[in-house]
Amino acid sequence: MPQKKTKSITILDSTLRDGAQGEGISFSVQDKIHIVEALDDLGISLIEAGNPGSNPKDLEFFQYAQKMALKNAAIAAFGATRRKGITPQEDMQVQSLLSANTQNVVIFGKAWDFQVTEILKATLDENLAMIGETAAFLVSEGRKVHFDSEHFFDAWFANKEYTLKTLEAAVKNGVSSLVLCDTKGGTMPLMVLQAVKEVTEYFDKWCEKNHREPVQIGIHTHNDSGLAVANSLMAVEAGATQIQGTLLGFGERTGNANLSTIMADLELKLGYKCLPEGKIRQLTSAVRRVAEISNVNLENGMPYVGTNAFAHKAGMHIDAVTKNPAAYEHVEPESVGNDRVFLLSEVAGRSMIIEKIRKFDSSINKNSPIVADIVKQVKQMEHEGYQFEGADGSFELLVRKMIGKYQPFFKLHYYKTIGEKPCVESTLCSFAQLKIEVENQIEITAGEGDGPVHALDIALRKALERFYPNVRDIRLTDYKVRVLDSKSATAAKVRVLIESSDGVDSWITVGVSADIMEASWFALVDSFEYKLIKDVEKRFKKYL
Repeated sequence: MPQKKTKSITILDSTLRDGAQGEGISFSVQDKIHIVEALDDLGISLIEAGNPGSNPKDLEFFQYAQKMALKNAAIAAFGATRRKGITPQEDMQVQSLLSANTQNVVIFGKAWDFQVTEILKATLDENLAMIGETAAFLVSEGRKVHFDSEHFFDAWFANKEYTLKTLEAAVKNGVSSLVLCDTKGGTMPLMVLQAVKEVTEYFDKWCEKNHREPVQIGIHTHNDSGLAVANSLMAVEAGATQIQGTLLGFGERTGNANLSTIMADLELKLGYKCLPEGKIRQLTSAVRRVAEISNVNLENGMPYVGTNAFAHKAGMHIDAVTKNPAAYEHVEPESVGNDRVFLLSEVAGRSMIIEKIRKFDSSINKNSPIVADIVKQVKQMEHEGYQFEGADGSFELLVRKMIGKYQPFFKLHYYKTIGEKPCVESTLCSFAQLKIEVENQIEITAGEGDGPVHALDIALRKALERFYPNVRDIRLTDYKVRVLDSKSATAAKVRVLIESSDGVDSWITVGVSADIMEASWFALVDSFEYKLIKDVEKRFKKYL
């Protein structure tokens, strides 16, 4: 482990500004409020919450944000330097930064001479004035100003002399930090290391010579080359003490630097402090909370916080991890608030099976005959197309059945589904009818939905509610179908995965059949029975 550092890193989260530019991302004002609360709870230092001059929604948010009592974070408004040909006082966009009433303001300006002359259509001197005058005006209004040097790395390696002049224009006029932006996301790590080191050393000497407080150097990277995290870490190694990015890494084009990965790397591997003491253990829950608010699926393979970050599948790996987790885990899952997961599959061994079974019967050990029976059954079912590594709910029911800790809650007599296209009277074009038996009582119900599985879910829910009122809490949150043998065309087997939630817990169940409705029915029944078993155990502390 590297020697511990003493330096602290300021984290600026731009989920609500740069992240909002990602495909499929659209935040309401209420979404923005909830994300600010989540980031504040995690302990993020600065939250770049939007551009008050770009749209009414951001302006409305900043008005609300003034009433928020935050514990850890400061809110920053974002905008451009003044336009050419006018003063900051005349520029409505600059004035909107003041109207946001935030102590921190982030302004971006051109560092690349090519951008100045070819895109902005201004002279190089005019651009320097735009940067300096905007910074001076905002500082005179009592704001702490952070200057984002747009296209910095392209500028640095094209015309270092002019790029330094743009940075000096900002520093001379009172900015607190210079943020070096890899705007196109194409810079290589060693180039970042070289440039950031040169800028840091230059302004350390400049500030000392001019008798002013040191200016903070920051980094803002994009992931177009897949290097946003690596480039951010290189910048820290070169002396940067502010990192900008988004918590989940989403943003314009291929995204921004993933702050969840960067913060874990810095705190757990390199000894820097990014968050208040102990807050890194809340990282996984914070990431999942922001993903839910943003309505995005969190990638299973995301470092540290993904569901597969500490997942083990191979039998040899699982056996080693149960003996000593350090055998195959680079950090403890608990250090970032995540969990270790053993994935059940045809390559899994007895050790993983036993870890699962101990949840139901602690007396079973690896030499118990039932373990071999369960391993054999799992491998046979996976050969037939089942996949239990992502369906813990169905696996748990399978184990219960084999060790005698299962009793069915209902018996199916029949179900049938009907589809109608085009819809005649409503958008609900699918219908289901079923007959079940609960404790020798017959229940016949029907359901109408926007698809056959939805209709079947509604019909089953209606049939069970009289006997088990808590099924009202079950909500199907995801439904996936995979064709297992494409060569068989429409006669192929399919695997259906259903993810369900009761608002507190979530679980996944699986069904396989050549009939997609039958596969869906198997997964749906497992989902309901899993919920009912868990509720019984919570109520009576054991299964009856």
